[in-house]
Amino acid sequence: MKVKDHFLAQEYFDIEPTDTPGILKTNPIPADLEKYYESQEYISHHQDKGGIKEFIYKKVQQLNLNFKRNLLAKELFNKAKVLDYGCGAGEFLKFIESDFTTFGYEPNADARNFAAKKFSSTTIIDNIAQLENESLDAVTMWHVLEHIPNQDEILNLIAQKLKPNGLLVIAVPNHTSYDAKKYGEYWAAYDVPRHIYHFSKSGMERLMKNKKWNLKYTRPLLFDAFYISMLSEKYKKNPIFWLSGFIYGAISNFKAIKTGEFSSLIYVIRKNEKIDF
Repeated sequence: MKVKDHFLAQEYFDIEPTDTPGILKTNPIPADLEKYYESQEYISHHQDKGGIKEFIYKKVQQLNLNFKRNLLAKELFNKAKVLDYGCGAGEFLKFIESDFTTFGYEPNADARNFAAKKFSSTTIIDNIAQLENESLDAVTMWHVLEHIPNQDEILNLIAQKLKPNGLLVIAVPNHTSYDAKKYGEYWAAYDVPRHIYHFSKSGMERLMKNKKWNLKYTRPLLFDAFYISMLSEKYKKNPIFWLSGFIYGAISNFKAIKTGEFSSLIYVIRKNEKIDF
């Protein structure tokens, strides 16, 4: 399938199967991939612009952040060491740093500098390799894994840094959700070429069930269906994209109650106790 970069470059890319059923990959990956992130509109650089849309966005963001924090709180003890890998503008870390001992890693310099100004106790690291092995209680990756070209290498490195039975939380879009099938090449969560990999629920289950990882359970990110559907309608140049997107986002969530195929899913994973690297 050919998919257009509707967000920025207006270029076309192919989305092709990988060796793992249910996981797709963008092709080709530009050598200058960094330039495809260079926009003030990109979420990593989101800044307060005021107005009703911003007000609604912030309210939804607070609900999402609270949901994510509560998920961690059920799995971790107070002041557990948590690394947010790909922390973007730092909103999640800012929200949880009073509850946990927090670290942030963000490869984009602009986003990293913007995030660092928000923190009171979070430590920003330049390279995850600088952390001691088996020193972390949890690593979170909120819509990050799909951006990483060398995902096996990074997941292995994260496993080294997590304590035995440490927690890994990954959120990614689901290309077999109702909204993905409805919008096809216009589905905003393809977000080529920034999203290199595209995961189905079954694909993620295959990826995270091995000698290193034990997938415990999944949880939906319900608001993502609305956001992605609205953005997809906008890409289709629908003048009432907000209304149509809300309707189809609601339909997507309703259908997923039965199928489990939500627009975005959180995968809660434990590192296995004994691993030979």
